[in-house]
Amino acid sequence: MRRTALARVIAPILLLAGLSGCLLGPDYVRPKVDVPPSYRFEYKDAADVANTLWWEQFQDPVLNELIETALANNLDVKAATARIDEFLGQFVSTRSALFPQISAGFDASRQRASKSAAVPLPAGVSPVFNQFQPSLSAAWDIDLFGRVRRETEAARANLLASEQSRRATILTLVASVASSYIALRSLDRQLEIAQSTTESRAESVQVFELRFKGGQMSQMELAQSQSEYEATAATIPQLETQIAQAEDALSVLLGHNPEPILRGRVLAALGTPAVPAGLPSDLLERRPDLQQAEQNLIAQNALIGAARALYFPSITLTGLFGSVSSQFSNLLTGPAKVWSFAGSVTVPIFTGGNITGQVHQAEARQQEALFAYEKAIQVAFQQVEDALITLQKSREQLDIQGKQVDALRTYLRLARMRYEGGYTSYIDVLDAERSLFNAELQYTQTQSTTLTSVVNLYMAMGGGWVVQAERMIAPPPAGGQPPAAAEPVAEMPQ
Repeated sequence: MRRTALARVIAPILLLAGLSGCLLGPDYVRPKVDVPPSYRFEYKDAADVANTLWWEQFQDPVLNELIETALANNLDVKAATARIDEFLGQFVSTRSALFPQISAGFDASRQRASKSAAVPLPAGVSPVFNQFQPSLSAAWDIDLFGRVRRETEAARANLLASEQSRRATILTLVASVASSYIALRSLDRQLEIAQSTTESRAESVQVFELRFKGGQMSQMELAQSQSEYEATAATIPQLETQIAQAEDALSVLLGHNPEPILRGRVLAALGTPAVPAGLPSDLLERRPDLQQAEQNLIAQNALIGAARALYFPSITLTGLFGSVSSQFSNLLTGPAKVWSFAGSVTVPIFTGGNITGQVHQAEARQQEALFAYEKAIQVAFQQVEDALITLQKSREQLDIQGKQVDALRTYLRLARMRYEGGYTSYIDVLDAERSLFNAELQYTQTQSTTLTSVVNLYMAMGGGWVVQAERMIAPPPAGGQPPAAAEPVAEMPQ
């Protein structure tokens, strides 16, 4: 009899579990996007280096060390790692609703019954008695229409999106450190040019003061020389301010308080990484931010089914097994056993548009995520194209400016010779010095732009190097303290 009763209870459960394969809502299908067959500004000599640690091609050990430090200590990366743990917890919590929830309990009480009640106690029965009740209970919401499974699908997509978000943070971090370091070395070089030019003009002012005292030159020429000296000297504090600010910004990327930054190779001695090759269609798999956007779309798509499932009945099964006895020693005897099984069905009849509103919200969020995904792809193509054209044109510009600097150096040398020979005025010398100073600064800035455009291209194309960089992140040491900062080293030779 007991087996028959148990079978009658279990059979409907197994039947409902078998029927729970029904899933409401649309299944995710990657949307078709307009992918160009090739880039507008393709680079002919591109190499298959998208999966390598490209920053090592700069051939600067200090830069490599800075990137390793940033990967270990950057707080944005640590926050992104914590978000992964958060979404993992949400996924586990959401998925748990697919399984029976089992709990155990133990109740103990001591009571006194009234002797003046409507039904008096039998003679000889004590009004004071104990009651002990251990129990094992279970509850199971049958996911007949797939609401919980769709919510689990969405939670899993959110978890994967958080992982891609962390990789996107790593991608941006590495590129930012490299770009900031290049900009810092560019400012260092501009400061050297400004200091060298200022020293040269200071010497000229001293010579001209002696000549003016000796009556060999006019006060106007002396004033012109002093004016150019002051103009050049004024650029030094500006550059020193920019250098300090660049060091502060780079320190934060490294996960440190503002502090001096180590220097390695000078700007002109930095290697130039090879241009990575790749097709536009590769971006969908190589860029973590695009994969994150797609996972967000998958999550919102799944939540449509979860919302639609609210229209249908919810079925809950509960059960309890235990024993009740007034004597603790009798709890394990057969007469003390108790059990119960129950089932409930809840059907929404009228909700005043609540469920309909939730479905409309879910569908709208899915459309929003779809448009965000498509926009992210378009922006990714734009960033690659921008980096490619910037790299090509900045290299052309750098070549032209290099020739301009050489020509201006010749112009300055000849202008000084002609001035010393009395064939021209000092204005020609000042014009040559001013033009050369500005050209050298512009040439240095273009050098920085060229190298930064390569960094931006690697960031725009993504690739397996992001995964390799992720593996370089060491777990935090015992006590949760970040690794100690490296000791300063002397600047490397050029």
